[in-house]
Amino acid sequence: MITLWYDGSFAGLLTCIFEMYEHRLKDVSIFQKQKETNALFGDTLDVITDITKANRVWNGLQKRLSRQGCKNVVWNYLSELEGFENALLAFSRYVFDATENIETNFGNPAVLQVAQTAKKVGREKHRMEAFVRFQQLKDGLYYAAIRPDYNVLPLILPHFKSRYADQHWLIYDLQRGYGIKYDAGKETVEEVNISVSTDDELIPNTAILAEGELYYQDMWKDYFHKTGIPERRNMKLHLQHVPRRYWKYLTEKL
Repeated sequence: MITLWYDGSFAGLLTCIFEMYEHRLKDVSIFQKQKETNALFGDTLDVITDITKANRVWNGLQKRLSRQGCKNVVWNYLSELEGFENALLAFSRYVFDATENIETNFGNPAVLQVAQTAKKVGREKHRMEAFVRFQQLKDGLYYAAIRPDYNVLPLILPHFKSRYADQHWLIYDLQRGYGIKYDAGKETVEEVNISVSTDDELIPNTAILAEGELYYQDMWKDYFHKTGIPERRNMKLHLQHVPRRYWKYLTEKL
């Protein structure tokens, strides 16, 4: 067994796949350098990310997969689930070895796993697009804190950039310690990293909220509760659509 260590980037992962073919490696596993593994035996190789090599692999996958198939590869990477690298490695091997499109061959474990993981990430993407609750700060910035199960910030960016194109906003992922900030004037997006000791420091307090923000929040809560029909309340169904782990970040649930 040869263990390939990479830097955690998508390009780094694709470089590992290139190295496997270039050096004709058979029994291979891929792990991020910062993560501990049980790979105590066998050889190891530190793979340096090479954009040229990564692009060759990505171009090869694009030629053999549909647009949805390529999307599934990216979404598996963003899932950050344990072992996703080796699932994508097995999937890529199957893609390159086959003479036809294999995306619907769910009898293959790697194909099935990649498809199922992509669906999980897709559901989380849609939830975040629905569950983000902005609070306006005194400087005019609309801010929202989220804690998604998967790294979906890159996926929800187009939705919010299109929907709130005339506003300044920041969505911050508390789980991964980074956010995306949109500047309506410049029409630019930048990644934001904030150094704090606890997540509570990233939850706005009343002192920094814009005038009237609490009033609008109270109106939203009142609307939410008044439009509900007690006789038709189905908490089991409600929790399926709005899991309790998200309630902390929903204005109407506070």
